[in-house]
Amino acid sequence: MVYLKYISFLYLIMAGFFIYSGIMGIIEKENGHAILSFIFAGAAVFMFFFRRWSQSRFQGPKK
Repeated sequence: MVYLKYISFLYLIMAGFFIYSGIMGIIEKENGHAILSFIFAGAAVFMFFFRRWSQSRFQGPKK
């Protein structure tokens, strides 16, 4: 199940999409939409780092 360590990069892709969506919301003067998109982008970046941290915790020390 080597693919599980690459799934965390999907969070970065989602964060990029939400940042793009937030910038487009600012340009189109939809501030409510833009703020929500930036919140989701922040959550996606947090989930990326949390998932990487938790994976390294459960793998144990490398020999």
